[in-house]
Amino acid sequence: MGITQDVEERLHRHNSGYEKTTKPYSPFELIYCVEKLTREEARAEEKRLKTTSGNRFLRNLLI
Repeated sequence: MGITQDVEERLHRHNSGYEKTTKPYSPFELIYCVEKLTREEARAEEKRLKTTSGNRFLRNLLI
């Protein structure tokens, strides 16, 4: 999860091992993407997705 202006580039960086914190967990697949108007809105959405109900929402996308 994260905030970016270039989703394709961010996914590429994660899957190519450029990001040390995510390197051991690759490959990644994009399952949810939403555009927000402000950085504050994006941070709030990211925080919501990291809650139990947000995690449940993301898991249900995979079913």
